[in-house]
Amino acid sequence: MAEYYLTADIGGTQIRAALCDAEGRVYRRANDLTRAAEGQDAVIGRIKAALSQVMGDTPSEQIRGIGLAAPGPLDPKRGIIVFAPNLYGWHNVPLRQIIQDHFGFPTFLGNDANLAALAEHHFGAGRGVHNLIYITVSTGIGGGIIVDDRLLLGEHGFAAEIGHHTIDADGVRCNCGNIGCLETLASGPAIARMAREAIAAGEPSLLRDMTSEDPDQITGKLVYEAAVKGDALATHVLNRAGHYLGVGIVNLLHLFNPAMIIIGGSVAKAGDFLFEPMWETIRDRSHPIYWENLRIVPPELGDDVGLLGALSLVLDEQSADSTG
Repeated sequence: MAEYYLTADIGGTQIRAALCDAEGRVYRRANDLTRAAEGQDAVIGRIKAALSQVMGDTPSEQIRGIGLAAPGPLDPKRGIIVFAPNLYGWHNVPLRQIIQDHFGFPTFLGNDANLAALAEHHFGAGRGVHNLIYITVSTGIGGGIIVDDRLLLGEHGFAAEIGHHTIDADGVRCNCGNIGCLETLASGPAIARMAREAIAAGEPSLLRDMTSEDPDQITGKLVYEAAVKGDALATHVLNRAGHYLGVGIVNLLHLFNPAMIIIGGSVAKAGDFLFEPMWETIRDRSHPIYWENLRIVPPELGDDVGLLGALSLVLDEQSADSTG
């Protein structure tokens, strides 16, 4: 008898759902706008509806479980979303139990960035790699860490907040409350802020004309576009972000000694502007034993990473139950 899994990827903008098998094949998909402003009950109703849609007429005895990928911070061990900035009014929501009670299938909840690492490990660029780190560099910096084929969670499930380890102890304050986080130095908003600061200090740049002298219009994407046109300031800012990303990776190399680092997210599309100074910093600040065989690669799973991460979570949890 064929066996299937229901998965959902819950974001601030969209809810995606899928019917999958254990090999990561997707048989049905559904998606809806999250419309978080309508409140918690409405969003949970849409999650249930999307899961019901992909289940369709599949017999319940063929459904092995449900996996949920959601923004955090959340407690995966208790299945509770502690607080989600992009889901208005969500505080200590027992989402796992709500979904499990509704459908009657074993249900598991994980942080979407952590589960992206798990998905790439199971089905993507990290297949067969026992120790890897996944980093997504976008509006924020997140990720997940795989140690000896297991997702690192920590005591309460809050581990692997890659974007929030300190790089500059005297830097700017991060939204998380810390000072000098990697996220304040290499994310899209950080790149835009550094460009605005340089222009305010009188540095010449194409960005002045590109924004009609309105620095508030500067974005990380616009800095990249200026760099492609040969703008020295934009190139310097991206190189600086790449350097800081390299510093963060050196810390991770010394702590976890991974065989692979997977780097995705919109900022990673800056390519060599980011990665050349990143590699230079890695080689300059760590012993070759840490980086001579290190592979730094892009992710493979695209928009399916959350759905397949949720599937990977169910597979791992049920495998641990059966062997434990």
